[in-house]
Amino acid sequence: MKKALIITAAITSVLMSGCASQPVSTFESFHPQDLNSLVSSGYYIQKADNFFVINDSSSSMAENYLGTGYPAQPSPTKLSVEKEILNRINLTIPDLKLTSSIRSFGFGPCLDWKFTRLNMPPILHSKAPFGSGIDTLTCASGGTPMDSGIEETTEDLSATTGNIAVLILSDGGVDNDPVPAVKSLRQRYGDKLCVYTVWVGNEQDKYGQNQLSRLSDFGGCGFGTTAERISSTDGMTKFVQSIFLKAGTPPVADCSTQDDDADGVNNCNDKCLNTLKGAHVNAFGCWIVDIKFDNDKSNIKPQYYRELDNAVTVIQQNPGVNIEVQGHTSSTGTVNYNQRLSERRALAVKNYLHRNIQNGGTLTARGYGLTQPIDTNETEEGRSNNRRVQLEVLK
Repeated sequence: MKKALIITAAITSVLMSGCASQPVSTFESFHPQDLNSLVSSGYYIQKADNFFVINDSSSSMAENYLGTGYPAQPSPTKLSVEKEILNRINLTIPDLKLTSSIRSFGFGPCLDWKFTRLNMPPILHSKAPFGSGIDTLTCASGGTPMDSGIEETTEDLSATTGNIAVLILSDGGVDNDPVPAVKSLRQRYGDKLCVYTVWVGNEQDKYGQNQLSRLSDFGGCGFGTTAERISSTDGMTKFVQSIFLKAGTPPVADCSTQDDDADGVNNCNDKCLNTLKGAHVNAFGCWIVDIKFDNDKSNIKPQYYRELDNAVTVIQQNPGVNIEVQGHTSSTGTVNYNQRLSERRALAVKNYLHRNIQNGGTLTARGYGLTQPIDTNETEEGRSNNRRVQLEVLK
């Protein structure tokens, strides 16, 4: 008896709604963000293996949509906005191996005189067939048997494997409480299932937003949003990422094949990764002015002027650069002795460069003594590498 009353009311609603005369709206072009590079890089990996849409095609969705974010001519209905959201999702989904399906609920000729209609059966997802499935959502009429749509989706999913994303689009008005149907769906598919909802309503439909939020809460791992929040390219991108992708572990680049500062020393061995182009570097990739000082001396001999002039040229080719002229020593001698010696030698090099630079950056001198070796102090060769004047580009 109750079922008969519902059908009678639904038929009356169909006759009053005039579903055949519903206009088609043309929306402004949507430009999706390409997510394929995030997937191919490994920064994101696929989360959902199945995407099942449950679309509200009841008579209330034939009303004009009064929210923002979906400019169209003529003014769009709520059903038109639902379809535009699905089109934007379709354009934004990256190239994934995915099963997708579309089901609608309502009543009348739009749904073959049933409470729910399988507009597109589960198939391997690609943009063209999914777009054709969206196009079958031609009109809106009848009551709002959302529970019937969810119950039938439970059966639609029976042949699926992997994780499932169920998306419900509606203004939230319902004939019967759909929560038991979502609970049943959750009990059958467990943690594999995430339920997402998009509220496509007007101010007078605000109560329906809470109804949809309840459904996503019972779904466990999904969430509810609104048509307006996902109307921008950025909003839609984040929404699609949340449904279909999760953070991955990108492959670690092989540092032995990389040379970020193009100094001829690969990143694995380079201890100074920001040397300027043309700078003379040592085996560790550090910009070293190859000057030999006499014991306990800091004066620069003329045979090293050419080396320093190369540094002048490099600096002048990079106006505005900030460079620290560093003095370093080996571990031979006391800490205090090496500190003072490194300061004198750094200052001598800094003064030479400053006198000869016509158009360059900022130079400062600093002695580090024996505190920053780049090689071992156990051999003479290692100690020789540690006794150096190094030019460090500061950020």
